[in-house]
Amino acid sequence: MAEHSSLLRDGFLLLGFALIFVLVFRRLGLGATLGYLLAGAVVGPQVLGLVGDAESKLGIAELGITLLLFLVGLELNPSRLWRMKRDILGLGLLQVTACGLAVAAMIGLTTEFSWEAALALGLPLALSSTAQVLPMLQSSGRLRTPFGERAFAILLFQDLSIIPLITIISAMSRNPADAGGPPGWLLTLYTLAAVVALIAAGRFVIRPLFRLIGNLGEREMFVVAALFTVMASAAVMEALGLSTALGAFVAGVMLADSPYRHELEADVEPFRSILLGLFFLAVGMMLNLHAIAERPLFVLAMAVGLIAIKAGAIFLIGLAFRMTWRGALALGLLLSQGGEFGFVLFAQAQNALLIAPDAASLFGAIVTLSMATTPFLMMATRGIREEAESPKGERAGPQPDGANAIIVGFGRFGQGVSQILLASNIPVTMVDTDIEMIDVAAEFGAKVYFGDGTRIDLLRQAGADEAEMIFFCMDGDQMSPDLVEAVHEAFPRAAIYVRAYDRRALIRLKETPASAVVREVLESAVKMARIALHDAGLSEEAINRAEDMFRARDKERLRLQVEAGDVRVARDRIITEPSGS
Repeated sequence: MAEHSSLLRDGFLLLGFALIFVLVFRRLGLGATLGYLLAGAVVGPQVLGLVGDAESKLGIAELGITLLLFLVGLELNPSRLWRMKRDILGLGLLQVTACGLAVAAMIGLTTEFSWEAALALGLPLALSSTAQVLPMLQSSGRLRTPFGERAFAILLFQDLSIIPLITIISAMSRNPADAGGPPGWLLTLYTLAAVVALIAAGRFVIRPLFRLIGNLGEREMFVVAALFTVMASAAVMEALGLSTALGAFVAGVMLADSPYRHELEADVEPFRSILLGLFFLAVGMMLNLHAIAERPLFVLAMAVGLIAIKAGAIFLIGLAFRMTWRGALALGLLLSQGGEFGFVLFAQAQNALLIAPDAASLFGAIVTLSMATTPFLMMATRGIREEAESPKGERAGPQPDGANAIIVGFGRFGQGVSQILLASNIPVTMVDTDIEMIDVAAEFGAKVYFGDGTRIDLLRQAGADEAEMIFFCMDGDQMSPDLVEAVHEAFPRAAIYVRAYDRRALIRLKETPASAVVREVLESAVKMARIALHDAGLSEEAINRAEDMFRARDKERLRLQVEAGDVRVARDRIITEPSGS
């Protein structure tokens, strides 16, 4: 009972402090990661001493890193990678290599660290903070610009480089437990065999499992299956003495091109967010503040050196890739900080006995300080970068990786809407909950994702933050005014179009923020009547007159019904007898 009470108390304190600090730091534009780190440091044993045993909490929280790698893998859609291959493999590879070696050289030349330790510290510092940079790009409206695409390509390569960096640190390990493992060539064979086995399991076991769950309509089981997939892949790798992060990453990649991608992202994201926040809280608790206080000038000088080296290197790489000097400078400053993965790799280096715990704390503080400077650097240099941020005239945007339009419901109605949009060269993401429909669509070459498109979190994963249009084309009377209001509030830049089941649904949705609400059978009924009248020998003038009368009466009736909120009013506007004309 005492242990249970202690766990509840620790959870209450950690979440409470995290809530306060993250809200404040978000408000200041400094990012959630810094808020978690500072909250952990304050609540931990070296300041207020309210919560202890950071090591055990870190062990649980490392599941957040596993889930993060899974989500990174899910982002690796083959078509998107192919389109961005030049920036990913060119800009990304050059940035990580050049910055990592340059920072490692700075550490090796200015400190007494061995070259192995300098590499174990320098290479992680080449990585920037995805959690900080992407929200900044999104809030400034630059995520879908050529500049934003290049920044995203570098961040994506940095995320991919986690696996090889973990491998490099493991190869340099001085830990006897690691040294007693299998030789490197055998470890490589284990890795390749495990990756092939996981890919095969994904195709022949995991995808059929998700299909079965989708047919049953059990969303809770979908969440369980998603977490099972991640944990099983990580456990297989751990049993072979390999990186659990690699297992989770492969699990994500093998499902990246599946119809379940967006549903998986929406289901796993809350667990990832909570556990990753707990990870940074635990890191903050474990920071040796006394060691940092003893060497504040070292921390400050290293942070300045890190920012200068990364900004300068990325600036030169940007110029080499024919960016303007203003754009290259903006890119260098935006990615000049250390990133959250640095804490993960410092922990790996500490476990490998390459660095001492005090060194991990010192360089954790360097990463934290560099992250805190980025918003201020961007604000201070806004005048210099003004042309890059506010170009005159129109500029060509990137090819969207997601969609300019999202269509929820891929039945007869949604199929027609999607084909017209695609014929107009508008990228579309299509979502449906009908597994059989998704399979049939795949046979005809259409990519439809599985998921409940009335969920805000799933729409967000499908790219609704950047979408220009959202269409609700589901069968039946499923749309409510509250749902339309919620979608509009969550994604204000997107125009919302709704398929209404009947007149009652149209009246109910008329006063919502939807750009248009369309009765599903009205136009087809008008068209059939026109064809029949034409076949009956009526003139075009008479047919048009009949249609205009119907439309005018129907519009007036609908207006009165909307005003009264009652479908039974204005019955005298219904044409029930021949007009006599």
